[in-house]
Amino acid sequence: MPIAVQDELNVYESAEARFETAAAKLGLEQGLYYYMKYPEREVTVYIPVSLDTGGIAVFTGYRVVHSTVRGPSKGGIRFAPNVSLDEVRALAAWMTWKCAVVNIPFGGAKGGVICDPAKLSKSELERVTRRYTASLSDFLGPERDIPAPDIGTNDQIMAWVMDTYSMHVRQATTAVVTGKPLDLGGSLGRKEATGRGLMICCNKAVAKLGMKREGCRVIIQGFGNVGSEASLLMHQAGYKIVAAADVNGGLYNERGIDAAKLYDWVHGQQRSLPEFPGGEKLTAREILFRPCDILVPAATENQITSENAHRVDCRILCEGANGPTTAYADPIIEKKGIFVIPDILGNAGGVTVSYLEWVQDRQGFFWREREVNEHLEEVMEHSFDEVVRYAETHRVGNRIAAYIVAIDRVARALKLRGFYA
Repeated sequence: MPIAVQDELNVYESAEARFETAAAKLGLEQGLYYYMKYPEREVTVYIPVSLDTGGIAVFTGYRVVHSTVRGPSKGGIRFAPNVSLDEVRALAAWMTWKCAVVNIPFGGAKGGVICDPAKLSKSELERVTRRYTASLSDFLGPERDIPAPDIGTNDQIMAWVMDTYSMHVRQATTAVVTGKPLDLGGSLGRKEATGRGLMICCNKAVAKLGMKREGCRVIIQGFGNVGSEASLLMHQAGYKIVAAADVNGGLYNERGIDAAKLYDWVHGQQRSLPEFPGGEKLTAREILFRPCDILVPAATENQITSENAHRVDCRILCEGANGPTTAYADPIIEKKGIFVIPDILGNAGGVTVSYLEWVQDRQGFFWREREVNEHLEEVMEHSFDEVVRYAETHRVGNRIAAYIVAIDRVARALKLRGFYA
């Protein structure tokens, strides 16, 4: 049972609640507890940008480094109007635990800029990105802090980050950022990686619970990169996608939705998801409560709360977004007997292939997509087994087990390194 939080929808407090519960179960000594609880560095920057209209706007940006105990910090950059420092703090901490769960040699970081990219021209977006990167250039680097895409950013924005940093250090440095275009050192398989990781975890969960993949009903909330790639891959693997939703709304069809055609409708033809022919139109929130075998919330934080968790009707909850379930909702979901694949495990496929991209950049040798996917599958399957084993050993749910795995690995590294004074 997580400790009380003041504000259920404050993602930082939710992240802290899970950390404290797992730390208590692990018996983490007080000194290590405080060392691991707080971030190493928080930077706020103010970004003056010349607008196309001739005026000047000043945007606020953040970069939080939570931990570099196990390696350079790693984490995305989010461009959104509702970015807050608490949100970035939470996401940075989750990145630390996520990297530790899948046992890759990174710590956690996150960045964000308060802006609405849909209201900025491409040239304005480039100026925001370059000024933000320049303001942080002393802190970034392949051995220091490595950004990646997140909500509101993409491979083009990562190319601008890479170029701006490279101009400051006077040499092309592809490994400073991941999620780049292939022509600039990106990795094959990176675009599909988070969705593929979700599918791999679902495959493992289905097998563990004695279910059959064929015809297994799946609902996916969120149809950006993560949700749409997961739906396409799971559809191809035999799952039955019965509902999907994005910011425009949702669509439900108990007979199943052709995910390949829906993917083309939304991403190829640029048409509204709820207008896809064949199905019942619902809101993005309503599809969370339709009966299914696997529910994949892959949109944003705080979708499943203490107010609505009792309405969730699935056997497996596989979290594609960061923090889609609040700490207050955890005991309700657990009491319903739902098998949870927590975010710091379920969506870790993205950072795993980001790590593989970083490795390829640093060695200057790039792998075939099949090799990338094989590495990803091996990492995700092993990490799933570790989390389930810890859950059974410590008699906790999978979420707290994942935190225990992560905290234990960071604590061991910290003890070996010692304290510099």
